Amino acid sequence: MATYGLKIFAGNSNRELAHQICDSLEMPLGRAMISTFSDGEIRVEIGENVRGADIFVVQSGAQPVNDHLMELLVMIDAFKRASARRITAVIPYYSYARQDRKNKPRVPITARLVADLIARVGAQRILTMDLHAGQIQGFFDVPVDNLYASPILLPYIREHFNGDMVIVSPDAGGVPRARAYAKILKAGLAMIDKRRSDVNKAEALHIIGEVSGKAAVVLDDMVDTAGTLVEATKSLLDKGATEVHACVTHAVLSGPAIDRIENSALKKLVVTDTLPLRPQAAHCRKIEVVPSCRLFSAAIRNIHNEDSISTLFEILH
Repeated sequence: MATYGLKIFAGNSNRELAHQICDSLEMPLGRAMISTFSDGEIRVEIGENVRGADIFVVQSGAQPVNDHLMELLVMIDAFKRASARRITAVIPYYSYARQDRKNKPRVPITARLVADLIARVGAQRILTMDLHAGQIQGFFDVPVDNLYASPILLPYIREHFNGDMVIVSPDAGGVPRARAYAKILKAGLAMIDKRRSDVNKAEALHIIGEVSGKAAVVLDDMVDTAGTLVEATKSLLDKGATEVHACVTHAVLSGPAIDRIENSALKKLVVTDTLPLRPQAAHCRKIEVVPSCRLFSAAIRNIHNEDSISTLFEILH
């Protein structure tokens, strides 16, 4: 058992999730004032003693992404200078994860840049969920615990989606995840062959696998502008799927996403609360949110107690 106190703090992007984590752990959320100066600079003041404490800072890369990233960096620096014993950055949604490789000349690897910033400023451990690319863990020089959303999404799928079902990966990269879900659910497996013509623009071209007469569940780590999801829904229905649902970890839902979802034939979009929904998304009847607080609270408890957290993500192995 750790001999120093556990304290959880939240930035502005995930305050509701942080409150739920604290309720699950039966402890109060730490006091911190986060504001801005008149010129827009971020101001942070920790409202309690954290000397020698085990600090967990909950902050996702929600919109506006750069403001929330800077908030996280400033908070970590404040805890370091206040003599916290250990600082863990709890980042339910890791922003800039899609820029994880140099896929054309003269472009940055921003996922690595963000990892360097977070580690250099003083974070000694990272806790996140469903990284867009698993190799991002290697961008950090500190331990990274990458939780899976499967303990949240699998029970929902079992309870709500009955009958002949097929799990669909929206691209080749998501096939291992979709295959693992299909195996556990004893469902069919399909993949969508897509080509990306530009940033945030994708066209579904071909479906690999049998979907005719089955309820299709599209599985992905994030939904941003929903262009891929809407194209996938249309292609699956054209190939004979009886209905199309989607289960996604991170609900980015930027730009025209909500209008696209509401005007599409997608029956339901199930997301976790790693990102807070914008008001328009919160009022969309096709979107349902499942909580992630119990998974994060279990991980935080085990990290603090120096226990293994492997049981929290072994389900996909």
